[in-house]
Amino acid sequence: MKRVLSIAGRWLALCVLSGIALQLYFVLRVALMLVIDPQSTTFQRAEVWRIATSQGTLPWRQEWRSYNEISPHLKRAVIASEDASFTEHEGVDWEALEKAYDRNLKARERAERHNERLQKRSQRHPERPVQMRQAKVVGGSTITQQLAKNLFLSGERNLARKAQEFALTFALEALLSKERILEIYLNNVEWGEGVFGAEAAARHYFRVGADQLTPAQAARLAVMLPAPKRFEKRPHSAYVAGRAATVQARMRAVQLP
Repeated sequence: MKRVLSIAGRWLALCVLSGIALQLYFVLRVALMLVIDPQSTTFQRAEVWRIATSQGTLPWRQEWRSYNEISPHLKRAVIASEDASFTEHEGVDWEALEKAYDRNLKARERAERHNERLQKRSQRHPERPVQMRQAKVVGGSTITQQLAKNLFLSGERNLARKAQEFALTFALEALLSKERILEIYLNNVEWGEGVFGAEAAARHYFRVGADQLTPAQAARLAVMLPAPKRFEKRPHSAYVAGRAATVQARMRAVQLP
């Protein structure tokens, strides 16, 4: 029995040391970003591999631009659309997370009630096909959280991955300035199939450099961020135009880091 406990203790100690070593590795990687521009992210590499294996091509449009070479309109638009409290919070917007949780809970309840009605209708009329509704889930992640996830983590969703995301978020906020976080985010975020970063997006959609984006163009790019592949197919849709007008109106109140 003592031998079993001894072995178990050693394994537990090894797991703890491995976890600490992993966190130190992540902290070192984040610290290096003080002086080194990350040229790709885990998310980008996964996307490029997916496209290459499914389509037989290797698309990767990306060109790094320094913070001052990116239009302030785009910075304001992205903050207004994605994370209005970016310059105020310390990585996590707890109030936004709470609101997102409440909205998602209500959305799931509505979807369940709707699907129950469909099931009853299907029992009465089995010849009529029905399509179950999926709850529309909204996120409360900040720009820093999105950057942490894209830089280092996979797309799977579980408690362990979320805990690691929080740890990375706090490391980014502790070691990097808000300006640097926004710079890295804007240079690596996805804006379409194989389109990464502000420069590639500006060229792809408007044939201009990232420093030449107008307020209206910047607002349209910001609106695309939650679902770039979907909006890429209809970048001038009524929804994008309406949402962009709302974002553009909010941009005036945004304070840049």
